[in-house]
Amino acid sequence: MSLFAIGDLHLSLDGSKSMEIFGGRWTDYQQKIERGFSLLTEEDVCVLCGDLVWGMTMEAALEDFRFISRLPGRKIILKGNHDYWWSTAAKAYRFFEENGMENMQILNNNFYEYGEYAICGTRGWFFEEERGDEHDRKIMLREVGRLEASLKAAGERKKLVFLHYPPIYQGYECPEILALLEQYQVERCYYGHIHGKGHAAAFQGERNGTVFRMVSADYLDFYPLKVE
Repeated sequence: MSLFAIGDLHLSLDGSKSMEIFGGRWTDYQQKIERGFSLLTEEDVCVLCGDLVWGMTMEAALEDFRFISRLPGRKIILKGNHDYWWSTAAKAYRFFEENGMENMQILNNNFYEYGEYAICGTRGWFFEEERGDEHDRKIMLREVGRLEASLKAAGERKKLVFLHYPPIYQGYECPEILALLEQYQVERCYYGHIHGKGHAAAFQGERNGTVFRMVSADYLDFYPLKVE
């Protein structure tokens, strides 16, 4: 059993908001996702780091979720900034159960065991004091609280963190999230959100004991990254 991660599938099987309009690596991306996941087995686990589907509700995105569920392996999903379908974890679980998607789990104020590791995470947020407003700050602090709840729940286990937003990008840093990663001695942090030309500016490497890796789908050419 292996652990993988990938973010930003941006599925729209009805074609209403296909990423193919951007060309390049996004051409035939549904087929590329299937190709990438063909390397996984049903025993593997894959963390999906947000921006899964474009549907505004879970019902509208039913075929997209069915597509994700049919891919090999157990999926642990967290929210991205474009996951407008998201309401509550309880509603998502009811939806998955009603539609026979038993291999989908939610990462939200909790953690999952993987061997000696704990899979922790949340969406994260971009917030800059000189640009953000009070509403943005409240969202950021809520996300910090969710990440800390996840890390606390994991206890003494070794910790891997999965986010949608990068906590470091170009000249931006989220000190509150970086402080948690250092405080809880997080070994590795994986994030998505960044696309296209932005890949070149993404921070990847070690910072205060945590190694950062970007797992945006187009950056990985739609092959999930093997984490462990």
